[in-house]
Amino acid sequence: MTVGPPPGSQDTLNRLDHRDPLVFDTHELGRRPGSLRRVSRTLPAPEGLGIEDVIGVPGKSEIALELRMESVVEGVLVTGTAEAKVEGECVRCLEPVEDDLEVDFQELYYYPESDDRGRGRATGGDEDLDEDSDDETYRLEGDFFDLQPVLRDAVVLALPLQPVCQDDCLGLCVECGARLSDDPSHHHDAADPRWAALQGLSAAPGDEGDGIKNSDTREGLAENQEK
Repeated sequence: MTVGPPPGSQDTLNRLDHRDPLVFDTHELGRRPGSLRRVSRTLPAPEGLGIEDVIGVPGKSEIALELRMESVVEGVLVTGTAEAKVEGECVRCLEPVEDDLEVDFQELYYYPESDDRGRGRATGGDEDLDEDSDDETYRLEGDFFDLQPVLRDAVVLALPLQPVCQDDCLGLCVECGARLSDDPSHHHDAADPRWAALQGLSAAPGDEGDGIKNSDTREGLAENQEK
C-alpha cells in the first residue's frame, strides 16, 4: 500500500497550483531531447509585477506570452517573449507615465533527478551544497513549472529605475509646484537676496530727518539750561 506525503510535508508544500495561469504543463512535450512545443497565452498579470511605487505592470492587466518549450537532457529549456503595458509616475513632474513593454527571457527547468545528480557531482555531496545556488535553480515539479519568478525578473530588469514622461521634462517649479514643461518661461520675481536683510531696516521718508531735528532741539535746550 502506497501512502502519500502527510499534510504539511515539504513535498506537499512544493506542489504548484495547476490552476495558476503562469504554471505550465510539459507532459505533452515528453522527455525525448529535441522535442519542441510552442504555447501562446494571454493572461492577467500577477500583483506586484514591477518596481514598487515606481513603475510596473498593473495587476490583472493583460500579458501576452509566446513560449517555446524544448526538451533537453537536463530538463526543459523555456524561451519566451512577454508583452504588456506598464504604468508609473514621472520622477520629475509626477505626471502619469504609460508605455508598452516587451521582454525576452530564457530559463532551463531541470528534471528533479537530473538536477540532483548534476549538483552532487559539482559540489561533492548534498551536505556541501550552498543554499544560494539552490535558490537560483529552477526545477520541474512533476511535469509542471512556474514561470512567474522568471517573468518577474525579466520585467523588473527591463523597467527604468527613474521613469520620465519625456526625456526633456523640466520638472516642477520649486516655488509653486507648477509643471515647467507646460510653461517654459514660468518664473517668479524675487528681490536680490543680498539686499533682503536690509529691507526691514529702511525708514520711512522724512523719519531720519525728523529724528535728527528733534535730537538737535533737545541738545540745545540742555545747553541753555546749563547756562
